[in-house]
Formats: sequence, C-alpha cells, structure tokens
Amino acid sequence: MKITDKFKPGKTLFAFELLPPLKGDNIDTIFDTIGRLAPYNPSYINVTYHREEVKLIERPDGLLERRVVRKRPGTVGIAAAITARYGIDVAPHLICGGFSKFDIEDALIDLSFLGIDNVLALRGDNIRGERTFRPAPGGHPHACDLVSQIMNMNRGEYLDSELEHAKPTSFCIGVAGYPEKHAEAPNLAADIAHLKTKIDAGASYVVTQMFFDNAKYFAYVDACRAAGITVPIVAGLKPFTTKTQLSLLPQTFGVELPDDLVRAVENCKDNAAVREVGIEWAIRQGRELIAAGVPALHFYTMGKADNVERIAKELFG
Repeated sequence: MKITDKFKPGKTLFAFELLPPLKGDNIDTIFDTIGRLAPYNPSYINVTYHREEVKLIERPDGLLERRVVRKRPGTVGIAAAITARYGIDVAPHLICGGFSKFDIEDALIDLSFLGIDNVLALRGDNIRGERTFRPAPGGHPHACDLVSQIMNMNRGEYLDSELEHAKPTSFCIGVAGYPEKHAEAPNLAADIAHLKTKIDAGASYVVTQMFFDNAKYFAYVDACRAAGITVPIVAGLKPFTTKTQLSLLPQTFGVELPDDLVRAVENCKDNAAVREVGIEWAIRQGRELIAAGVPALHFYTMGKADNVERIAKELFG
C-alpha cells in the first residue's frame, strides 16, 4: 500500500527508520527492533542505505589500490524480509551516491517484483573525506534526477532498451526536507526551492530531518506551503541519547538545540540520565505535533528500539 494512501486528516501515524546491521551481523537485530515496536502499529518502516567507502590499500608491489567497501547489506533483501515476516509496508532508501542509473533501475525492478511500491529518494552523503558530492559514473548528481528516473519507470520508460515493453512500476516516492536547511544550501528559501523541484519531478511526500524545536517544523511547513508545496510533510524525530550529541548533532546535521534541552542534558550525571531527558523531550514534542495533526511521526531509531519503544507506548499505546 502506498504511504500517501495511509495519511488521513486529523490522524498521526507512527513510523520509524531502521539502520541495517554491519556486514557479518544477521537480521535478528532488525527483527528484534521491529518486534519491540510492532505492538504500536507502525504504518511503515524506512530502511536506510549507506554509500560505499573508498580505501587506499597498499599492494605487495608498493603501489596503492583504490578499493570500494560497502559495510552494510543493501536494502532490497532487508525490505523483502521485513515485508514477508511482518506484513508491514516498507520504504527502502535509494541514493544517488555510488550508483549508476542502470544500478538504480535494477534495484527498482527488484523492488517492484517483490511488491514493494514505496521508496525514499535521496542524493546521499559525500564519500567520507571528500568535501563535495561526486556522483558515480553514469549516476545522478541530484535527488530530483533520481525522482525523475523513478517517475519515468512509473510511466513504463526504462533505460534498458530490452525492457521497452515492460510493465510500468507504481512507486510512491518520498524525499527529504530540512526544517533548518540542508548544510549545503545558502539559505532556507533556496533549500525549499530545491525541495519544490523534487516535488515537481514527482515526489508525493516529504520526511524531515530531525529537529528538536517544534516551532521550526511548523514554520518550515508554512514556508513550504507558501512556496506551493502541498504534499504531506512528515515530522522526523530523534531521541537524544548522549552528552556528546550536544556537539555532534549540530555539527553533523546542522540542527539547533533549544536552550532548555541543552541545559537539561548538561545537568545530567551520565548518559543514562541523558536518555531519560531525551525520551521525555521526544514525548513532549510528539504530543504537540499529534495535537497539530501532523501526518506522521517518523523516528530515527539508529538501530536501537528501547527509547523509541517507551516513546511510542506513551504516544500510540
């Protein structure tokens, strides 16, 4: 079922995002997370994808060899396993980084074959150590280009000429939004203009980056509506868990932390106390957002369910 068909006026859905385990681990870690959160009736689950890392390996002859390393399994198999075991709709991430257009087409064909018709289309991060984004040869430089490719397939237009008579796909496409702007955008207005290009290309809903001040989300939605963006905008939340996140989250994600949250975390004796602060803060955020009728609360679990489980119990139990 398409995610956009699930959104109902006045009803806030529960959703969360999973981080695939590192290679060498098994899917039980994912099943454990889902098993703990399933009682709260998640409407859908996002499965992240992380681009390759590039390492320089010294060969026996002394020369350096560039080696591409993928540290986590892909999303197609994980999404299929979740659907088969739990019957919960999934929205696997598709990224531009590290993939050619033909790689993306192959992934979309596999997802369509498995009956998975929701995807989150993202540009993805830079290669670690590089300051600017570099697409793979034959790949897309921007998420709007990825959205356009998916929409072409929805119209039955494939890159592979042998598939010219293939059945059209029917993907529902989500994209990312940034209430405090993307780190590379010069300002929020420019970032919203870029978001509109993704919507105009065919995306049908938005999932926001994490935020800790609901006022920023509400202002962002208003600014998007003023720019002509009418699709649902899902609120992305992440429970605070450690003191190091006071500097890590603003630095990594460009988010601003409210003074009250900063003071509460700084006064904690240890990270166990920080987790309690994070849980209570997310519950307060969630209650206000639900009261405002947001389409869904999307929790970034980072592969751990215990804190999100407690939040979901309060908000959706």
